Amino acid sequence: MLIAIGELIRLAGVAAAGTVTRRRSRNVQRLVTYGIFAWVRNPLYIGNFLAWMGFVTISGVLWFLPFAILLFALEYELIVRYEEGVLESIFGRDYLEYKNCTPRWIPRPPKDAQLSAEYHWGEAVRSEISTFLQYAVLLLAFWIKSKLRIQAGAAGFIKTF
Repeated sequence: MLIAIGELIRLAGVAAAGTVTRRRSRNVQRLVTYGIFAWVRNPLYIGNFLAWMGFVTISGVLWFLPFAILLFALEYELIVRYEEGVLESIFGRDYLEYKNCTPRWIPRPPKDAQLSAEYHWGEAVRSEISTFLQYAVLLLAFWIKSKLRIQAGAAGFIKTF
């Protein structure tokens, strides 16, 4: 469930901002403040976080959860600081106003929702194909692991008789 919610949040972000959000680039042509970006400044990273937590949970290695949260927080704090500097240098006051009224991490309903917005859902889905494939491979690996564990457990049980 966490993985699916995370990916839906990512898709909403990419559909609003375009596929340029998937690349590290200073070639930013517009400040996106509508859609999910009106709720939170970093929806793609929130989506990533939820997906990470989903995979850690599926792995069954729950002791790793606090480390995954810490690693995520450290990595994305550095990335976001850099990106905010880039956006501030490009968009100036417009970005500062957006930054002051839109939370970085915890979504909050916007006060003034922009009704007319441009979304590219097909483009977003196409740009996420490699992500979907990564999810499928990881889920398959966890499924195989669970089947091997069940078979090993059954074999051990049979040996005791």
